[in-house]
Amino acid sequence: MEMQVDVRRHHTAPEMTSELEYTIIRRNRQLRNESRDPGTKVRGHVSTEVTLEESMRNHAFNVWVHEQDLRAALGRPGNLDSPGAHVARDVLLAALPKVVADDSGAPRSSAVVFDVHGPIEFLRTIRVDIQGRGTLETAPALGPAATLILDWETYVRLACGRVSLDSVSDKVKADGDPELSASILRNFTVTK
Repeated sequence: MEMQVDVRRHHTAPEMTSELEYTIIRRNRQLRNESRDPGTKVRGHVSTEVTLEESMRNHAFNVWVHEQDLRAALGRPGNLDSPGAHVARDVLLAALPKVVADDSGAPRSSAVVFDVHGPIEFLRTIRVDIQGRGTLETAPALGPAATLILDWETYVRLACGRVSLDSVSDKVKADGDPELSASILRNFTVTK
């Protein structure tokens, strides 16, 4: 990925914005004319094969996350509740069962609740069954092993590896088992 950046290092800002505008025009035309079934297999990241639907979802996720990177670098927060933000929420939520059950070693037959507030709010439970498999549920758990409460922007920045837990620890509240909460937060980054 660095190669495309390196090739353009000598370009001026107007050259870069012109290339971006041209690319957006071409891509919009291509998307408008897309007629393939969402289940069609296409080339994905690192030459993997994914469905067209997965590919589009991943592209929307990446564009929105990198937009947030630029906004953070420029000190211009915003767009945290856009359609792209909702796609990002769903992509990041889909990774939580693995984070909780596999990576963090949550006990079998337990539940962990994520309470996220801000421009996008949600309350989700990861239940770990007797076999140790995690599932994402919308129903809140009574007596969860741990509850993590944080704002949407902090959730995204942690899950995408943009900040360390130490730098945002004042924005994360953990209730319940402190060791489990710490393990989940140590393993929270699912993309970089």
